[in-house]
Amino acid sequence: MSLLIVIPNRNTQALQEKLSEALPNEVIEVWPDIKEPEQVEFVLAWLPPEGVWQSLPNVKGISSFGAGVDGLLSAALPDVPIARIVDPNLAFDMGQYILGHILAWKLRLLQYRQQQNERRWYPKRAHRAINVGILGYGQLGQEAARQLTLNGFAVSAWSRNEKQAEGINFYYGETGLYQMAEQCDFLVCLLPLTDQTTGILNQRLFSAMPNHSVLINVGRGKHLVEADLLEALHTLQIAHAILDVFHTEPLPEEHPFWQQNNLTITPHVSALTDINTVVKQIAHNYMQVKNSEPMCHCIDAKKGY
Repeated sequence: MSLLIVIPNRNTQALQEKLSEALPNEVIEVWPDIKEPEQVEFVLAWLPPEGVWQSLPNVKGISSFGAGVDGLLSAALPDVPIARIVDPNLAFDMGQYILGHILAWKLRLLQYRQQQNERRWYPKRAHRAINVGILGYGQLGQEAARQLTLNGFAVSAWSRNEKQAEGINFYYGETGLYQMAEQCDFLVCLLPLTDQTTGILNQRLFSAMPNHSVLINVGRGKHLVEADLLEALHTLQIAHAILDVFHTEPLPEEHPFWQQNNLTITPHVSALTDINTVVKQIAHNYMQVKNSEPMCHCIDAKKGY
């Protein structure tokens, strides 16, 4: 049995070395250098190339390299369990990112920075905005809601299935989505990327949001219809947007987002997975597969998360 890393266009040397330390008696290979494809029973992958699975006849377990699995489910996968990475520190960091940007907007820090550049003294009260809507209430959404609630924000959440949590106002379905958006000072996207959520941040949703509201997308770039957002920002249909994820990364230099004044861009840094956490979970799941035991943190491939 062997473990195969399939993460094209990325230097995986450090990852391979740490996995070798965690699994000192196991064979670990990196695609496309595979000596014995029939020995590969566990694959760690992200954006695997077309056709790679046809060359691996004995795969028994697959793990995503990240918290999401959209980088895997676009391909025709073997009918085997699929796991994702769950990092408690990642959830905390995501919550801090969201809270930090919301506080910065509420306290007008971007505005005051611009005034500093212009040597202009113009004090104003903080925005009264306290209503935050979260799209997606999984591990990341729950931690973001916890931190926001502790800091005095009123949090609502929209999810696919009915949920309950103290202090959170929940919405469901298409009608609920727009009902929540109408009340949001801040709308945060933390959804998994599926066929149903692709393009969910669009003109219709922006039209439902108050014109003083702020969009924060830390989910996936494909959640957003980029042309619709540019129009909404240009016409001040919404006041501002904060984007950490994009259709194409790195964001191309010629992309119009760079020139949009009421848009904040960060380079996909809202929450970075700790490689040590990745290695620990991958090593555990590899041994589970080797011992014919179930992996942890498996997803429902039909739902896409």
